[in-house]
Amino acid sequence: MKRVHPDDRGLAAVARVRGVREQDSRIGLRIAAADAAAKDAESARLHTQLATAEVPALATPGQLVARRTSLALLGGDTQVARERAGAAARITAEARAHWTADRAREAAVEHLLEQRAERRRTERARRAAAEADDLAAQAWLRRRTEGLVTVAGRPPRPPQSKEDES
Repeated sequence: MKRVHPDDRGLAAVARVRGVREQDSRIGLRIAAADAAAKDAESARLHTQLATAEVPALATPGQLVARRTSLALLGGDTQVARERAGAAARITAEARAHWTADRAREAAVEHLLEQRAERRRTERARRAAAEADDLAAQAWLRRRTEGLVTVAGRPPRPPQSKEDES
């Protein structure tokens, strides 16, 4: 499990909840999509069966009435299957909208956590740079007081003797 900064414990808990909700809605979307696909397949199967149904050329009136009745029932079943497929498609669209919203909420919380972590990294780097600058300034001051460095940052010139002046 990822380590959480103490200041981010509350937001990390929100992220975990958002993650679970996103996962649940993704599973719901998969189930809805599978159900819609099955209902579409059933509707297509019934439609094909109705479209390819043959009426015998030679048949008794009783056979024709029975065939007409069976085709009417098949047509009704096809209509019901088409309506169920439409309802399943609407449910899938709604499940997709829920999943998209849950995913966006989870991403927003994750983004907030990343921003906080980045701010902490930037602040640490700023403090480290300030500390390094202070240490460099102290070292420079120490060398200057020891006479090793002049104000311009160059080594001091050795003192000239009066003999050199002539």
